[in-house]
Amino acid sequence: MNQQASIVEVIKARLAEGRLSIPVFHAVAVRLQQALARPDFDIKEVHQLLNADPGIATGVLRAANSAFYAGLTKVSTIREAIIRLGANEVANLAMATTQQDLYRSNDTRYNAVMQTLWKHSFSCAVGSKWLAQKVGFAAQAQEAFLGGLLHDLGKLFLLKCMEEVCREQHFNAVTSQAVLREVLATLHVEQGYQLMVQWQMPQVYCDIVAGHQQERWDQGNVLLAMVRLANLACRKLGIGLNRDPSVLLFASGEAQVLGLKETALAELEIVIEDALAVPISGE
Repeated sequence: MNQQASIVEVIKARLAEGRLSIPVFHAVAVRLQQALARPDFDIKEVHQLLNADPGIATGVLRAANSAFYAGLTKVSTIREAIIRLGANEVANLAMATTQQDLYRSNDTRYNAVMQTLWKHSFSCAVGSKWLAQKVGFAAQAQEAFLGGLLHDLGKLFLLKCMEEVCREQHFNAVTSQAVLREVLATLHVEQGYQLMVQWQMPQVYCDIVAGHQQERWDQGNVLLAMVRLANLACRKLGIGLNRDPSVLLFASGEAQVLGLKETALAELEIVIEDALAVPISGE
């Protein structure tokens, strides 16, 4: 067995044994989502959770004042951010800003791939949110955003796993693109779903992670249809690890479920491309 093939086998074995513990979530960001999922959640809890972590609070305020979100006046406190944007939007900002920080590596080989994956995830989030507003589901726009942001979480986890394994002396060769794609394509949905369940994320996001790439999917799940369509648009535009300019959005089952015509789908592509020009971090 050659070294590249053996890397795949080691990763699979360690996953099966539960021997890989890789951070792909910020604990406070997850607690915020769990709090908001409760029917009796208290907005004070959102405020307290954010203020208890200066790092995440700073990130949220910076994002709230970025060109992507900014209003007429500057937001200077978490309380003001919650009043302007709402608890759900602030919680999603917390998730987005902390996720962005996790898509980085000191290894330039992996960092480049992670940054590409982040651009895809963020673009998919923006596209999904726009779709929710476009097709009359504005009340679910924040869920659509977060679903798009997290749909490929399994890929981030697996990239970090591969980086850890390849750091070992026995696996010091550069992992080939073919091996990388094999691992991500075959394992990311299952691993992403397991992570969502393990972190007790709301079921709506677990369903999106599980169904975003399946041939047979629940066409009654409108949020899933939005994320899948935004994902297809990103693939067509070449935003992410996979590029397929031959994708016909208007012929997709997702576009039919959402009742979208070619004009709206062209708008979707523009929205996604524009998202990359306005970083959420405000950098």
